[in-house]
Amino acid sequence: MTNLAVIYYSSTGTITAIAREMAAAAEAAGASVRLRRVAELAPQAAIDSVPGWAENVAATSDIPVATPDDMVWADAVIFGTPTRFGNVASQVKQFIDTLGGLQYQGLLADKVYSGFTSTATAHGGHESTLLALGNTFHHFGGIIVPPGYTDPVHANPYGVSHHTANGTIPVGEETLAAARAQAVRVVRFASALSRVGQAA
Repeated sequence: MTNLAVIYYSSTGTITAIAREMAAAAEAAGASVRLRRVAELAPQAAIDSVPGWAENVAATSDIPVATPDDMVWADAVIFGTPTRFGNVASQVKQFIDTLGGLQYQGLLADKVYSGFTSTATAHGGHESTLLALGNTFHHFGGIIVPPGYTDPVHANPYGVSHHTANGTIPVGEETLAAARAQAVRVVRFASALSRVGQAA
């Protein structure tokens, strides 16, 4: 069985919805899944100043916080992050920055990695954010599995992207279908690599 960690950060819930869909699709495809949120860094006053942010924090309090052990356990990892000025959110970056010891030991290498994102506008930095994640995966020695245009539901070859138009567009079936397809593709490749490793 393939172990998949879906590790994400979400402020107002868009990334949470996509992450949940990916986790469910991966489980349906036969993977053992850990859905994990990275720790929140923002001060409580900032969270409370945005109702959707406070609601999402409360609604996801039952989801465990990601730890480096989740990375070691996983055969495949899908990272989810909102775009912040064309880059990953600081919460995700902070989690990644805790992984130096594991990377140095080679414990993050030879795993399958993929990513997804969301922005407040249609062209708000989706691709640059996903490419930034790719830089990290390269340093890990990971095997990057983007969706490409392998399924008609994918609009972005780097990974699932969603734009909220300043929070007014909910996560719809088009985005969820792309999330399911990406998760299943990651599980398929991770499972294939595992079989190759066992045969070697």
